[in-house]
Order: sequence, then C-alpha cells, then structure tokens
Amino acid sequence: MYHPNQDHETNSNQNEHKIDNSSWNVYNPNYHGETQNHFQTEQYLSQSSATVAKKKSKAPQIIALLLAGIMISAGSGMGGAVLAQKFMGTEGQTSPSVIKQSVINTSDTGKYSTAQIADVAAATANTVVEITTETVTRNQFLQQYTSTGAGSGVVLTSDGYIITNNHVIQGASSIKVTMRNGTSYDATLVGTDVDSDIAVIKIDATDLDAAVLGDSDKLQVGELAVAIGNPLGQLGGTVTEGIISALDRSITIDGTEMHLLQTSAAINPGNSGGGLFNEKGELVGIVNAKTSEAGIEGLGFAIPVNTAKNIAEQLITNGYVTGKVRLGISLIEIPDERVAMQYGVTDPGVYVAQVTASSDAYYGGLRTADLIKSINGKEITTSQDVKDFIENGSVGDKLEFVIVRENQEQHLTITLTEYNNNVEKFIS
Repeated sequence: MYHPNQDHETNSNQNEHKIDNSSWNVYNPNYHGETQNHFQTEQYLSQSSATVAKKKSKAPQIIALLLAGIMISAGSGMGGAVLAQKFMGTEGQTSPSVIKQSVINTSDTGKYSTAQIADVAAATANTVVEITTETVTRNQFLQQYTSTGAGSGVVLTSDGYIITNNHVIQGASSIKVTMRNGTSYDATLVGTDVDSDIAVIKIDATDLDAAVLGDSDKLQVGELAVAIGNPLGQLGGTVTEGIISALDRSITIDGTEMHLLQTSAAINPGNSGGGLFNEKGELVGIVNAKTSEAGIEGLGFAIPVNTAKNIAEQLITNGYVTGKVRLGISLIEIPDERVAMQYGVTDPGVYVAQVTASSDAYYGGLRTADLIKSINGKEITTSQDVKDFIENGSVGDKLEFVIVRENQEQHLTITLTEYNNNVEKFIS
C-alpha cells in the first residue's frame, strides 16, 4: 500500500515476523532521531479518552486504503531545521479567530438547496488552499535529502488558521500555503493530532474567506457531496462531485481505526486536507483517504466536520488535544522459539521494541527488550492485549506490569498522564 508520508524506502524484509502494526499513532510525525535497536517498528500506543471516540466494530475492515497526500523525494546537500510544534496566539491581530458555524443547517431552504454544483464551487473555492511541504532527512549513509510533499487545506478563520491532515504536514521542516488567487504564505504548525489525522497551521493573513461549517451528524446518505482540493499536488482548486455514500464507516488505515464519511466524489493523492461540502456550501468533512486497490473507484473518505472542529479548536487553544493518554512504547510479537533465537531472546511473547523518551512507559521503568507477562493481573499474549489497556485507560490510571528482564521477573507500576503531542525521540 502506498503511504504518502514515507520519506524514504523501507526494507520490508525486516518485518517478516509478526510486528505490531495496529497501534493508534501510525503516522508518527514526531520521531526525528535514529534508533539504536534491532527491533524494527514505527508504531506507538496512544488513545483519546475524551475527544475522539474509538469504537470497536465487527464490520469487515477496508485495508487497501491510500491516504490522499503526495510525496516526492529529491537529493539535497543542505540541512533544514525541523519546524517546532508551537501554539500561535492571536495577540496583536486585528481580527479574532472565529470558526463560522452554520445556523441554518436544519433548514430545508438554503442557498444551495437546489444542489447547483457550480454555485457550491463558486461559494467555497476560495476557502480551500494548496499546501506544499519540505522535509529534510538522512539516509542510511547519513546523506541529507529533501522530500517534497503536497496536499490541501481549508481556511477555518479569517485571520489565517487552516485545517489539514496530520499526514500532510508531519515532520515538515517548511510548510507553504498557496491561495486560490496565487498568493503564497509561509505557514507555522499550531498543533497536530495523530489519532484523528487532523492538524492546524497558521499563516500571517487577514480578511480571508473562511469556510462555514455544517453539521455532519445531520448528513443523510444520498446527499450531494462536492470535494475541492489539490490532486496530484499540481491541480489546485479541482472540483469533483458525488454523493454521501455512507455515514460512520469504521475504517482501519495502517492499523488505526477511524470513523469516516464515505463519498463517491473523486479523491486522488493531493486531496488530503481538502474540503467536502454539502449542497448549501457548508463544510461537512475533511478529505483524508481513498481506496488504492486496483480496479476500485468511487470510494473516498473524509473526517466528519464535527470531529474535525472539536480537534481543531483544542489545537488552536492548547496546541494539543487534552484528555489523551499514551504509553509511549512500540511492541513486537515473538511467536515461537525459532523466531526468539533470531531476535536474541529466550522465550516467545510480547516484547517492548522501543521506548519513547519522557513517556509514561519510560518513567515507569519499561525498557527495550522487556518481555511483558501481565498487566493488572491479565496475562499478555498479543500486542492487542496491551493496547486494550491504553484504549480504555484515562489520565491517572495505574497499570501494574509484570515483566521479565535478563531472566529476572520484575513488577512495575506505570501511571498514565495526559499526553501532550510534543516532539519525541525513541531511546534504546
């Protein structure tokens, strides 16, 4: 599956055994350091206990999905500073940051109730922007190279707050926004939430056309859906139309379960972060994914605007989403003695592959290569067993771990604290 955020090629042979690939933070925008550890994973464990409800679903999972961003890599001898994730205040600005919510959403009579696609496009096109990014990284030979990415965004406030997808801007050292009229701005990252794939950026501008938000809870299957974005990173302002095909689809993308709107409007790489509008010209979704399986078309997905608005408001206010907990480890499952020998450990089981510095797991004493035997008295046999504790956990919960380290059983108590999405680094 193509992943728009892969800045370099990875060696798939390293993952021939069952490595945990279903933890929440699959996009991992915050890791910029190098690991010194033979366990190879890129996953975190995290959970939103207050903001984004992650519901269990027995429905079949759609796994052939493409996050609708686009990324190109190019060699470079120049370095670049990683853009700091910081909150941009509004002090000194001439206009307040106000997200416009529709007050006529429940009415059957609206400006666009006749479903005139041209009218919707004309009314909303100025609110959708093109986003280009540059990310400076190093390859295995420590040579620098630059990855150039492209996506879309939607203007939330007239003073320059723009919503997009986390995977569009993750790890970027520079972000540029281009308006419909061709004006370009350098953007600053306000905050990002990996679990919901939402990010907010800020440009220094005033009197912008801002989207009017609708109510995604009131959508009905069969309603008009108009998508506007920057497909292929070169076709900004492209308008495609379709319908709302389904509501509250439980979709698993790279191991992260999301509840999304499904649309038949054409979605392509580069549309990520763009807008999905209803017949009244109200923003009802933030486009984030499409199918990538050969021969399948007409399956696009968007984050419901009610979810996106809640996340965006917290990012603007706090710089992160409150009430979330995160253990701060990645896991690997060793299925049998043969594989255990290959990894240089004694017994099969669920092992800690990496630990994030300054995380709850680190402060609680977990370290790389620890074998997790039980949590709160429950035997751990799969990585999902560990995730269940985090997904159902809350700030202040205490988890009693029994681990094996260097053939010695140890007992650890880990307290879950509120997770602030700051830059992180794995440690060995």
